Amino acid sequence: MVRVIYNERFALLTDYPFERLRALLEGITPPPSPPVVMSIGEPQHPPPPFVRDLLDASSALWGRYPPMNGTPEFRVAATDWLTRRFALPAGFLDPDRHVLPVAGTREALYLIAHLVVPRRKGSARPTVLIPNPFYQVYVGAAVMAGAEPVYVPSGRQSGFLPDFTLFDPKILQRTPYDPDTLNRTALAFLCTPANPQGSVADLEYLKQAITLARRYDFVLAVDECYSEIYDSIPPPGVLHACADLGGDLTNVVVFHSLSKRSSVPGLRSGFVAGDPDIIAAFARLRAYGGAATPLPVMAAATALWQDEVHVAENRTLYRAKMTAAERLLGGRFGLCRPAGTFFLWLKVGDGEATARALFQKAGIRVLPGAYLARPDSTGVNPGRHYIRVALVHDLDTTVWALERLRDILG
Repeated sequence: MVRVIYNERFALLTDYPFERLRALLEGITPPPSPPVVMSIGEPQHPPPPFVRDLLDASSALWGRYPPMNGTPEFRVAATDWLTRRFALPAGFLDPDRHVLPVAGTREALYLIAHLVVPRRKGSARPTVLIPNPFYQVYVGAAVMAGAEPVYVPSGRQSGFLPDFTLFDPKILQRTPYDPDTLNRTALAFLCTPANPQGSVADLEYLKQAITLARRYDFVLAVDECYSEIYDSIPPPGVLHACADLGGDLTNVVVFHSLSKRSSVPGLRSGFVAGDPDIIAAFARLRAYGGAATPLPVMAAATALWQDEVHVAENRTLYRAKMTAAERLLGGRFGLCRPAGTFFLWLKVGDGEATARALFQKAGIRVLPGAYLARPDSTGVNPGRHYIRVALVHDLDTTVWALERLRDILG
């Protein structure tokens, strides 16, 4: 038998969080009622009816290979949406130079590292800055691109956002980090609103991150996939910050998706926008290994970016569930109503033990926070005391699950 030879970097990856959760819950028999899966951020709200209509109307296009850069109509719709949503100056974005459709942003967030992380930066191995806790794809991207992941504290002290200032040479003498970290950085990931904590970066924070990226010549990749699931104030975007800094998009790319905004995770449609040189190079890379969006999907996605009515309705449903969570959980478990996302980040003591108890006693699946984090410079996993709870079901199911969670955890 011939033995398969793997890329040696593959051994550096841990199991994906949901595989770890499956192993954690193995052997537990939950109550006979159907389980409530609150471990994954898969929206359960019905998508707008016109999605099916457009897919049916475009069915003849399934027989055509789609272009990698999508259709002109899609790129214009995405550009127009960005301009409206983030109050960008007219003409700030060119749909043919600044926007590239992708088959869901997970693929794009992974591939961006393969594009912008060099073998060496200067004379050293490059680093990728990753918020801690984080979305797992950031780590896979960094590791498989050959970079050193640097986990940036994103706890309560920094407003649950990565504190990139830790690496500023002016204050490095007070931190345990390598003083050459920023010089070696090729890529920094930022998620706002943050997954899992729901914190939102303000414009000043975004401007500071952009300035740092340009000063040290690394790419700032901003994951704004939860930007439309907000509580009361629309989160600012990194493109708005670029406009305020003079209109230059150098070193900045932003990722947007329809999965959360429009409750169509199965559509696998999003886009990346920003620095035109990076967008052009990204299109070239994706021609080799990316998945082009089918033309019927592109037609439906175009219409979704042009419509805000269903997005507002979607947001109203999430707000009702957050209100219910506040009412049912009160000030317990460190609950702080997030500014964005549909996750609760609850401090429960032992995240793994809590996940097992909730599944065993109520059939509720939640994700231990430790599976979304890595040990910090002191060896402590910042997510170990937390669970992530996704409020993706209908209101009645969500209320039932939160009541059971409250009663079981006491």
